Parts: sequence; structure tokens; C-alpha cells
Amino acid sequence: MALIVQKFGGSSVADVSKIQNIAQKISKFYSDNNKIVVVVSAMGDSTDILLEMANEINSHPSSREMDMLLSTGEQVSIALLAMALDAINIPVISFTGSQVGIITDNIHCKARINKIVTDKITCALDENKVVIVAGFQGRTIENEITTLGRGGSDTTAVALATSLNADLCEIYTDVDGVYTTDPRIVKEAVKLNEITYDEMLELASLGAGVLHPRSVELAKLYNVPLSVRSSFSNEEGTKVVNTTLLEKEIVVTGVTRDLNVAKIGLFDVPDIPGIASKIFNFLANEHINVDMIVQSAMRNDLNDIAFTIPKDDLNKALEIINRIKDDIKISEVVYADDVAKVSIVGAGMITSPGVAAKMFKILADNNVNLKMISTSEIKVSCIVDADQADKSVQLLHESFNLANLK
Repeated sequence: MALIVQKFGGSSVADVSKIQNIAQKISKFYSDNNKIVVVVSAMGDSTDILLEMANEINSHPSSREMDMLLSTGEQVSIALLAMALDAINIPVISFTGSQVGIITDNIHCKARINKIVTDKITCALDENKVVIVAGFQGRTIENEITTLGRGGSDTTAVALATSLNADLCEIYTDVDGVYTTDPRIVKEAVKLNEITYDEMLELASLGAGVLHPRSVELAKLYNVPLSVRSSFSNEEGTKVVNTTLLEKEIVVTGVTRDLNVAKIGLFDVPDIPGIASKIFNFLANEHINVDMIVQSAMRNDLNDIAFTIPKDDLNKALEIINRIKDDIKISEVVYADDVAKVSIVGAGMITSPGVAAKMFKILADNNVNLKMISTSEIKVSCIVDADQADKSVQLLHESFNLANLK
């Protein structure tokens, strides 16, 4: 007998027939005497529909009321899935994030899980019930409803697997695993049998979209056995593991592109200790995540600073910068939202010099201009024009011979 946490995304529960299909899949695991906890997202595009309705009513709704609204989507899914399991005689109970004791901080729309009170879940499991939990949501200690941000259901699933000491956490989605790149961009993309936590974390952070970065971070921290599988087939997916032979044999594991990127440039920033800290603290206080940062060489005691943020946060970031620019004595603020981040990832880069140089040459030989560059031990990222992103991914996938990855 194993304790398994399974997460099903919005595409997996998009309509009644798909919900019934998921119920049948769950019933097979249950009939093998496993204890099952299921996390589900809102149905299909229902979250987007709720967002559109909110913006029609109020272009600047409060984050608290947005959480009240968006958390309802998952409540529909858990109830319908519970009904589908009950219809095939599987004992089941559903809980919202608040009911089940997912306690978060008080940052609406981007909350982080602080702890999970598992009493209700363990009690229901002891009664041989399948437990269904609403993903993406929780509550503060003051009983305010919160949501975890886009992709938060992945985080819910891994956090539950950690708290329950589960034997396995399976993330079911509309693809059958983690690929060397997006198959919609490169038809020769190959599914990986295994990938390291570090590689998966980089891919997720760089826009791969299969798993949410926070869920991978949690899985790595607590060594949660993690698997990415398709909701619509019984094929084996991709295992996310601590170590793999791929590390030693393969330099580049995947290529990604992220279109949710904007670049902001600050001209003539005084070269005074503490100025950069002041600028980025203002952004951090508004929960804006800054990614790549480049500071030019000093001239006349002045610097230029460029950085990237999610495109979704561009307007808020510009409001903040324009509010403080005179105080800091920034001469000009410029921005671009027609850019993309293209990245290569691979644990083999640690012991393979020249990978970045090869990437730059491939792109240069094909007239792709690099606007910013950032690196880590296992990744290289470049900012390029958005209309050259897909071309860049195709070139890099071919040049690093990823189609032949096993």
C-alpha cells in the first residue's frame, strides 16, 4: 500500500467527460489498495473567464476580492470530481484549501504556504476515502482566503506530499512528460525519461510551463518523488530525481523560451552605494520578481542599469520607478515588452566549457541579436526580440543535437 498524491490540471478536468475519465483513472489506483489524495485545478479556462469578468467590472480590483473570486473555480472542480467518484462507488470527500488547513502568508494573489494541518486528510484516509483538495488556494491565520498564483496547484500537490510523507507525487497534465523543448515549436522534441531537480527547476523558472517552479523547489528541498504524466494515456512520464546518468553524458538537456518578459532600462543612475538596493527594494516590496540585471561600466560617476521582470508586472513596475526616479536622479526610463528570454539548460554544463560561446555563435550566425545575457552553473539565458524566439529555440535544439537524446 502506498500513499500517492495526484494533481490534475485544468485541461484534465475541462468538462464532464474528462472529469469522469479522471475518476476512472483514480479508481484503478484506489482498487490497488493505495491511499489517494487528489489535487485539482479549476476547469479548463474558467480562471481566465473569471479574470475577464472581474476586469469588465473593475479595471483595478482589490487583490483580496480577486482571491475570493478566483478560489471558486477549484471548488467547482473538487465537488464535480467527488460526485463522479461517488457515482462509481468510490468513497470520497472533498475539501477547499481553507477547510483542509492549508495556511499561507497574507500576500493575496501570490501567497506562499506556511504549513498544512493534515488532521482532516489523515482521518479521511484512515476511513479509506479518496481525499480531493482544491489546488491553488489556502487561508491566512486570520481566515482570509488566499491564492498561490498561476501554477499554484502544482505547489499545493507537492506541499501536501511533503506534509503527508507521501510515497509519490504525480503531476498529470495534457502532455506526457518533460520534453527537450516545446513540441509545438520543434516537432523533433524528445520526451525525457528522467531529469534532475536542478534542471527541472531551471526549465520551470525559464518558461517550460510543465511544472511550477515553486513546486519543483519544494520537491527538491524535501526529496519528494515526483513524476510528470499525461491525464489522457497510461504511458510512463518523466521522473524528476536527485541524480541521473544524464548529468555525466549530456551537456544540454533542454531549450526554453519565455514570452512573459519585459525589459526596463534606467539611464544615468548615480554611482553611489545603496542606490541599486533602494531601487530593487521598492520593486520587491510590491512583490515584483526581478530576473536578469545588467549594470554598465561607470562613466562620470553614473551607471545605466537594465533588468527584466514578468510582462504582467510591467505597468506596476513603471509606476514605481517613475515615482522614485526624481529622488534617485535617474535621467530616463525606457522599456520594451516585445522581447523574449531564450535559454539552454543542462547539468553537464558544469564540467563542459564553451557551451555559452557555442550558443552565442549559433545565434550570431543566424542574425539573432542578444540584448542581455545571464548564466548559472547549469543554464545560459539570452534576451532576444520576441519575433526571433521560436527561431532561436529551433536553432539551438538542432545545434545541440537534442533530437537524438534518449
